[in-house]
Amino acid sequence: MAHWFLRNQILITVITAWALAQIIKAFLYLRIEGEFRAERLIGSGGMPSSHSSTVCSLAVSAAFIYGIHSFEFAISVVLAIIVMHDAMGVRLETGKQAKIINAMLMENPFSWKGEVFEQNLKELVGHTPLQVVCGAILGVVIGLVMHWIAIGLY
Repeated sequence: MAHWFLRNQILITVITAWALAQIIKAFLYLRIEGEFRAERLIGSGGMPSSHSSTVCSLAVSAAFIYGIHSFEFAISVVLAIIVMHDAMGVRLETGKQAKIINAMLMENPFSWKGEVFEQNLKELVGHTPLQVVCGAILGVVIGLVMHWIAIGLY
């Protein structure tokens, strides 16, 4: 069963790009905030964008394996554009709104007509343009490196 997984260069590349982005994200959070949060290893938002890293590594892998004129490459590029646009748009705005709502709840938690909020809304859900660009660069680099590794293995 694991044999097909080990032979799927695209899947291994994408998982590697996601995992590396998440590890970098966790260590950057540790460096900046002075505390380690395990949630940063799987959570969304933050630097670099693991969403961007994942979809860009997918596009690079598809380009190498299927060619830039293939429908696989076209689909992966369109997916990358949608994911990165969404990360900087709707998801970033959702995080900003969550921050404001959390601040309002902290200011006057009893003004919400009996509603009980047991935890804050999640604020780290989107990405700034810089986080998306850094994630995209990481994804392209991982895609290139994994392709060069695969060439050496086969």
